[in-house]
Amino acid sequence: MTTPEQIIAKIETYDTIIIHRHVNPDPDAIGSQVGLAEVLRNSYPDKTIYQVGSDTGNLAWLANVQEIEPAAYQGVLVIVTDTANSPRISGETFNLGAELIKIDHHPNDDPYGDLNWVLPDASSTSEIIIDIVNNSEGHLQFNQAAARVLYAGIVGDTGRFMFNSTSPHTMECAAQMMTFDIHHDKLNQKMNEITLEQAKLQGYLFDQLQVNDQQVAYLVVDRATQDRLHVEPQQVHSIVGTPGRLKGVLTWVIFVQQADDTYRVHFRSKGPIINELAKQHDGGGHPLASGAKAADQAEIDIIIAELSALAAQYTE
Repeated sequence: MTTPEQIIAKIETYDTIIIHRHVNPDPDAIGSQVGLAEVLRNSYPDKTIYQVGSDTGNLAWLANVQEIEPAAYQGVLVIVTDTANSPRISGETFNLGAELIKIDHHPNDDPYGDLNWVLPDASSTSEIIIDIVNNSEGHLQFNQAAARVLYAGIVGDTGRFMFNSTSPHTMECAAQMMTFDIHHDKLNQKMNEITLEQAKLQGYLFDQLQVNDQQVAYLVVDRATQDRLHVEPQQVHSIVGTPGRLKGVLTWVIFVQQADDTYRVHFRSKGPIINELAKQHDGGGHPLASGAKAADQAEIDIIIAELSALAAQYTE
């Protein structure tokens, strides 16, 4: 029995299934989590399906979560999607169920759970969910609600099909979801939408971004800047991909100060492999797109120096 077949068998065994994803969710976290939840509700109307975790913030228009008590985990199946390591799982109660399944496309450095289905070459976890459904021999069925969020997950994690993880199969999966009349044009427009405050933040980036001789770009967005521009830390994510549009930028990093004065670190790259560097700073992720943490300005300086050395080595 293949791992996807084992996952489906587990799903059919349990009457209640609770689905988690990672903190600070992006469209793929929500798409894979809620997409799977909607597939299961559509396929097994007699089962109880929950999607849980922290608030979805500025992605509430895409989907939201449910609140349940810890007692609800008694004897249930828990599935975690799009989450590389257990500390990043949103909701500390994820380990209270009878069994735990991990479905993900990040490198499997933390194979938590009783059953793992991890495909690092997949464009997104949403693509993996689509494949599980398509290969379920009819046990699982899509509907419009599932297709909408799964399509959004693919679009989000491929950078609108610009990243090298986009394969012909990825495009086939996206096209399949479009057959469910999900109004993909409006969905794409919504995903591309930014507030006036975020647009001003883009201007701040172009004005303040530093690019060194190793083609490393870097920017610190401190709390004072966030307050002045009236943006929340999670809204800064809208500018993370922007330096990649600049000629002469090979890799880049953006530091976003949090409420506790530490920094959330966003790494991106056009070539150098950056996820190993992210792991050295309490993070991880994909080879060309990762996240980490920095305690203070001293660690910021260290990260910039390390990334510069990595870029220099790549160009030699």
